[in-house]
Amino acid sequence: MPVVYIENVARYVGQEVTIRGWLRNHRSSGKIQFLVVRDGTGDLQAVVSKGTVGEEQFAQSARLTQESSLVMTGMLRADARAQGGYELEVTRIEPVQIAEPFPIQPKEHGVGFLMDHRHLWLRSSRQHAILRIRHEIIRACRNFFDAQGFVLVDAPIFTPNACEGTTTLFQTDYFDEKAYLTQSGQLYSEATAAAFGKVYCFGPTFRAEKSKTRRHLMEFWMVEPEVAFAELPDVMDLAEAFLRFIVGRVLEARRAELAALERDTARLERVVAPFPRITYDEAVSLLQKRGNPIQPGDDFGGDEETMLSNEFDRPVIVHRYPRAIKAFYMQNDPARPDLALCMDVLAPEGYGEIIGGGQRIHEYDKLMARIQEHKLPEEAFRWYLDLRRYGSVPHAGFGMGIERVVAWICGLDHVRETIPFPRMLYKLYP
Repeated sequence: MPVVYIENVARYVGQEVTIRGWLRNHRSSGKIQFLVVRDGTGDLQAVVSKGTVGEEQFAQSARLTQESSLVMTGMLRADARAQGGYELEVTRIEPVQIAEPFPIQPKEHGVGFLMDHRHLWLRSSRQHAILRIRHEIIRACRNFFDAQGFVLVDAPIFTPNACEGTTTLFQTDYFDEKAYLTQSGQLYSEATAAAFGKVYCFGPTFRAEKSKTRRHLMEFWMVEPEVAFAELPDVMDLAEAFLRFIVGRVLEARRAELAALERDTARLERVVAPFPRITYDEAVSLLQKRGNPIQPGDDFGGDEETMLSNEFDRPVIVHRYPRAIKAFYMQNDPARPDLALCMDVLAPEGYGEIIGGGQRIHEYDKLMARIQEHKLPEEAFRWYLDLRRYGSVPHAGFGMGIERVVAWICGLDHVRETIPFPRMLYKLYP
């Protein structure tokens, strides 16, 4: 007798099968009990009849509590009235473990309570839908770059130097040295791009930002492509094609999960080429016209990103920020040396930045001067400077934060639901 996953039950209609899972809910109507069981791939209604299973098993079934684990055997049939369109007529039911009273009930719970019980909250249908979409986004990232001929070359998590600024580093002891948890794999991807031409890395990154906004996590995942012989326009084109591919894949493969989240998919269907592209100066002018107090030279915060992204019905690319507010490795614009050849992609509906990147300095002397200007330790960057001594070429890339993209595509208010176990300011448990 086959053991079947719920997502595959349509193949087994009219057959006797075994289903293993956990009880989501339970109701009784005299001599019949209706169980909704989940197994991680879907939910299935099961009908337990006293006349079919007998007094003892019927009583066992009646004792099942929410999240009890069980094994059921029965006949599968199509039933349009049942959840998912299929039903199991149970002939045998075997409890594996009777769960204690489940802390999360179908009522309003505070966010603090739910986060303290994150290990159990993951079992809800909402969290299931979010994390299925996250999985689809990650799969789409890999599929896109693999199909484009990129080589996956993952970067280290322990690093001897900062990438995005020394104020947001997590420091740790590395035997007799100091090391830091990586803020980005970019610098190492530049090295591998010089070896392979087109590369991407994908992994966890860490920022010790004392921020409690809805967009920030201390630990998050980034996918970071880097391309040799590429300049700013090339990576703007790449980012646009990349996002269009991801959104298209989710719309194709995860309609049911988007529906469970009540996501307005019409908004996602507007993510088509071309994306609007505006300069930083144009963005500042637009913000000022909308009453924002930003001044030329200021960096954008969450409010500015939200206001800008609300102006467009698809992602917008903002490029050429002031060099003074960007990282040390950013190439400057030859036409205006005070500007960096960089870009951010802001998601619509107020979600703000989801991609940041640009063209890197490829000249040795310029990079050395920038390292000194930022008062960075030259010894830690000796290997990075070497890349400019042995066959240096113009190159560019970007990083995309998975959690922010999940939040946008799912239509979530906060990134805390976009990863199984979020790490936030003052939140390390569970």
